[in-house]
Amino acid sequence: METRALSITGAWVFEPRRFGDNRGEFVAPYQEDAFVEAVGAPLRVAQSNHSVSKRGVIRGVHFADVPPGQAKYVYCPRGALLDVVIDIRVGSPTFGAHEAVLLDAESCRAIYVSEGLGHAICALTDDTVASYLCSTPYTPSVEHTVSALDPELGLPWPADITPILSDRDAAAPTLSEAAESGLLPRYNP
Repeated sequence: METRALSITGAWVFEPRRFGDNRGEFVAPYQEDAFVEAVGAPLRVAQSNHSVSKRGVIRGVHFADVPPGQAKYVYCPRGALLDVVIDIRVGSPTFGAHEAVLLDAESCRAIYVSEGLGHAICALTDDTVASYLCSTPYTPSVEHTVSALDPELGLPWPADITPILSDRDAAAPTLSEAAESGLLPRYNP
């Protein structure tokens, strides 16, 4: 498995090898040894999530209170999605920066988003599946969202899609509003 750190501290991309023959194909999207070598610690998995989205659905920018936070290991076993990591940690040298990675069924590429970072996805095809391994269970009282359409963030959503958002995500504050209200996590180097 090939790994690379993103420019935002706490985020990595994992690219597994694919093995095909006359029966089809095999791939291991998550491999603990490669993960530990890249990140420096094992991934605690408390919950596995599976979402199916039609083209144009944007989920996020989601994050959880730190502590405990919620780390995510995400891959796309069907379809294609644009996965965006956003540094929402107040005091971080890359605060407000983002990095986008294409996740699709062809590559089975995965992304790891550590606690305290914002995360959003946009389905690029109908019936896109996102599979998440999460370090903590979903706990509504500590889960938050920042607007994925915040012009200040300028997230790279494709121009040819009409964004489809949940009511919660559509009503989310901008990054500046969330920072002013004290909602965002703090950067701990």
